Amino acid sequence: MLVLLGLIVFLYAFASHKNDIRIVSKPSIEFVGENNLYVTQENVSKLLIQNSGGLKNVPKETLALNELERALKSNPMIKSAEVYVAVNGTLNAKVEQKTPIARVSTNASYYIDDEGLFMPLSRNYSARVPLVTGYVEKNNLKNIFKVAQKIKNDDFLKKNVIEIHQSINKVIFLRLRQCEFLVQLGDVKLLDKKVNNLKAFYQKSSKEGTLKDYKKVNLQFDNQVVCSKK
Repeated sequence: MLVLLGLIVFLYAFASHKNDIRIVSKPSIEFVGENNLYVTQENVSKLLIQNSGGLKNVPKETLALNELERALKSNPMIKSAEVYVAVNGTLNAKVEQKTPIARVSTNASYYIDDEGLFMPLSRNYSARVPLVTGYVEKNNLKNIFKVAQKIKNDDFLKKNVIEIHQSINKVIFLRLRQCEFLVQLGDVKLLDKKVNNLKAFYQKSSKEGTLKDYKKVNLQFDNQVVCSKK
């Protein structure tokens, strides 16, 4: 019985050691979440190879998987990453990219992601999201993010808003698709109520065919929409 137990332990240790020294092959990369590739498989593969000293003839036991994950997460396009080695020696990486919800276009150009953080533009894909213009500070995106997030989650706004503009006094304006008037939101207080007022105005004016008659729609005032005609 003791001999059998010893043999089992030996075989397990041998298999574990053999698995540890298995040579790691070319990485296999899987993107989860959005289908749009802001960072490519080639980019991810290059990051893995650069941070593992090159994968050719690298024993499994020498790979620091946590370091490889940190290397991937250091890419400003990547939100999260999981790296592991399969039993057959394949290096696998599951990568989730950041999701842009607005594109700043001032003296600098970049995205704001769905967590309100900076995300650089991609050479591989251009997201169809509202433009952000005016006075925008990269380290103070709170109000812009709140409006952009509201647009992303609201079907009417997502369909119609093409631009978010912030003045130097932090007053926020919106531009709508195929409309010449400017929508003045003001600040982000009572944002849901302001959006509901905008929807009611848009629906009524669209039905009456008068959308083209206005140059400005002001939503700053409580429970009312103040419009300026051309």
